[in-house]
Amino acid sequence: MDTKTPIKGGGFIINETSCNDIFTPEDYNEEQGMIAQTCLDFVQQQVNSQIEQIDAMEPGLMPSLIEKAGELGMLGMSVPAEYGGMGVDFPTSVLATEYLGRGHSFSVAYGAHTGIGTLPILYYGTDAQKEKYIPKLATGEWKAAYCLTEPSSGSDANSGKTTAKLTDDGQHYIVNGQKMWITNAGFANVFTVFAKIGDDDNLTGFIIEADSEGITLNPEEKKMGIKGSSTRQVFFNNVKIPVTNLLGERNKGFKIAINILNIGRIKLAAGVLGGAKEVINHSVKYANEREQFGRAISKYGAIRHKIAEQAIKTFALESSVYRASANIDEAIAHLISEGMDKQKATLKGIEEFAAECAMLKVVGSETLDYCVDEGVQIYGGMGFSAEAPVERAYRDSRINRIFEGTNEINRLLTVDMILKKAMKGELDLMGPAQAVASELMSIPDFADPSDELFAEEKKYIANFKKALLMVAGTAAQKLMMQLSKEQEVLMNIADIVNDIYVAESTLLRVEKMINKRGEENCAEYKAIVQTYIFDAADRIHVAGKNALMAFVEEDELTMMLMGLRRFTKVAPFNTKNARQLIANTLIEKNEYCLSDAVNL
Repeated sequence: MDTKTPIKGGGFIINETSCNDIFTPEDYNEEQGMIAQTCLDFVQQQVNSQIEQIDAMEPGLMPSLIEKAGELGMLGMSVPAEYGGMGVDFPTSVLATEYLGRGHSFSVAYGAHTGIGTLPILYYGTDAQKEKYIPKLATGEWKAAYCLTEPSSGSDANSGKTTAKLTDDGQHYIVNGQKMWITNAGFANVFTVFAKIGDDDNLTGFIIEADSEGITLNPEEKKMGIKGSSTRQVFFNNVKIPVTNLLGERNKGFKIAINILNIGRIKLAAGVLGGAKEVINHSVKYANEREQFGRAISKYGAIRHKIAEQAIKTFALESSVYRASANIDEAIAHLISEGMDKQKATLKGIEEFAAECAMLKVVGSETLDYCVDEGVQIYGGMGFSAEAPVERAYRDSRINRIFEGTNEINRLLTVDMILKKAMKGELDLMGPAQAVASELMSIPDFADPSDELFAEEKKYIANFKKALLMVAGTAAQKLMMQLSKEQEVLMNIADIVNDIYVAESTLLRVEKMINKRGEENCAEYKAIVQTYIFDAADRIHVAGKNALMAFVEEDELTMMLMGLRRFTKVAPFNTKNARQLIANTLIEKNEYCLSDAVNL
């Protein structure tokens, strides 16, 4: 494992990254490709072959699929070997999540079990707790669920009303309360439950076995999508549990919840990536098969535009997810090399990139939503029929913008976490922001870019970062403590941050590909980068303009808007021809073919 000094989370804003320093899907080895293939085969053979029965919630079917996944080692990817798992590195666990992300409701059950269901015990449990529960969870003998949300506490999770009271003899806790939207509740054997003890300010975590006396469940929720996923309310009525089932430390449960959500966010981005690729496959195949006016609809520009945009967004998401996952892995390795316990190092490494996790959750869920929406449109009337695969994909996609914290909350968190790092001195945003402020008063640089590959595009991204520093720096300076209340401004800033990270990740990936394969073999990938950056310039300009006009006035506003135009200016580029090239690549192959771990 590489133990080089890792970059800091959020550091991409102020630092230039070399393409040789990032991980891309093209870097996966043969063993990782085999894991991806195993996951893909499982979804195709075990899940999609009986998707109707899953959606109908055929009794015992989902638990049996969890058990079969356990037999293949899929539930224990992140579990150390001493507890019966595979103990793979973080990017490999992300890869497995991507390929299993094509499994609709099964993907939700799998993600809840292996993520929020298992990881709190693995990372925060005592040795005795881990020895008792983790091996059974890793094999699927026991299934897990996570009980955090309550009727009155969603995004404000720490305001939950569920209570835990210590008995007079000090040997047990009595838990009372109600939890809702609990995935896997209908068949779970063990719950991770968050409750407050006495007058504590924060939650405490508990491990509660599902057959404990006093636990009752409401009927299954009727949902818009992910219909095969068990979602029920869980009631705790004087549930008596031993004190040894307290998870972590008293009053530290909210910290557990937040850290586990960080993992869940990047894993969600990986899962929806797999879903997006599957929808593109359906879109391309149908476009090639469906004829109108005497020829396949894939020959029409309007359809090609949709296919190309699906591919651009998905490839860009993929580039970003694996860049971040490797950065997290490097941070974990570095902490372990300094003597930190692996579980603690994993949590700390992921926490370092919490902002990137929040960003990717937003980008990923909105990418899948775009892909499924256009997938239905490509299918036309047939796409609205339950007989078409894109109808289910459309319904199942919608929850992802709500899961793991709504996209609005994650946008606010992204900016909050980056600014807090700056205030703690962990990220030097002040110096670069002041440099940008000085540049606004200077004459623009009209020098021609070098002949280096992507020199012009790299300059654009560097300017996008200046736009971000100008907008965010001015907002922090003028609004100060009021900034946290200006949610519209914060979301504008978050959108700029997201576009910069995704644009840079995609460029670095393609630069690395061209260095290995040659530019003549990467025309469609180069077109993806150039199109994404060209469109991102407009999005960043609009977001920056909307933000600035909310808190800057008169001459200063005029000057900053001029600066924003300078920082988001790009040369003319024929995006129509670029999208034609991208779409043709997929149409000729009749599938999403822009690099895949199972085909590397």
